[in-house]
Formats: sequence, C-alpha cells, structure tokens
Amino acid sequence: MAVLPILAWPDPRLSQRCAPVDDVAALAPLIADMFETMYAAPGRGLAAPQVGVMQRFFVMDCTWKEGERSPMVMINPVIMAAERVPVVMDEGCLSIPGIMVPVERPVAVTVQWTSETGEIHMADFDGFEARCIQHEFDHLNGTVTLDHVAPELRAELEARYAEAQ
Repeated sequence: MAVLPILAWPDPRLSQRCAPVDDVAALAPLIADMFETMYAAPGRGLAAPQVGVMQRFFVMDCTWKEGERSPMVMINPVIMAAERVPVVMDEGCLSIPGIMVPVERPVAVTVQWTSETGEIHMADFDGFEARCIQHEFDHLNGTVTLDHVAPELRAELEARYAEAQ
C-alpha cells in the first residue's frame, strides 16, 4: 500500500466528470492505497479524481476519528433520493486544505452503489454520513465545495486559500 498524492484545487481534473467503473476487480490495489491516503491525510472521504483517477468511485470512513473504523467503498454510486430539508454546515476538503466552506445539503439520502466485491447495494444514510457521501459524489461530477457558494463568498474563500498556499 502507498500514500498517494492528493490533487490540490484548482487542478482542472477536479472540475471534470468521471467515467463509470467497468472493471471493479481491478480497483482493489487502488482502493487500499486510497484508504491509506485518506487516513494519513487525515480525512473521512476520498474520491478517485482527488488522486488523479477519473473514475466514479470513492472511499469513506465517517467514524474512524472517534475510534471505531467503518470503511466503505462506493463504486458507480447513484443518489436515488434526497431529503427535501437542507442543512447548511461547514465542510473541509482534502483538495482545498485549510478552507471551510458553508454548504447546503439534504440531511438524508438514499444511495445505490457497487461494492468492491461487485455486489449492488442500496441504503439510506443520514447526518454526517449523508453529507460525506454527497461531498464525495460531487467530486465524481467535477464539483468542489467552492462551487456551492455565491460568487462574493467564493472570491473571498479563494483569496484566503491563495494566501495560505
């Protein structure tokens, strides 16, 4: 396993839509590297395009920072439904380090995905797990947290990010 370099915004790959995964079995070594990278970062989710792989999958573990690991891989995920009541929370991103962005998202989602073993799953998620899934799903569509805010706030956050680099 290896810790992979994480792309930093504004790398143009972070603004590109990813292609579906065709060969799930071939992802195993990359998935292991992505978990190692995510834990080392330290983050709670990491999408393939963040490490330069333009395919539709991500890894996440929303509980490991509290002591118990619950790693999950979502390949070719589809958000089937979303709660209509949105909640605004500050989100960080491993590709935009040091910048917290207020993002409005549904509090719950229903997701269908393929696991690393090739099985199709569907489940409901809420709270932080739902937020993490939506954040990583955005990456698969070429969207970053800065894309969720008004132009004035985005300009301010971009300036803050540029100063920190």
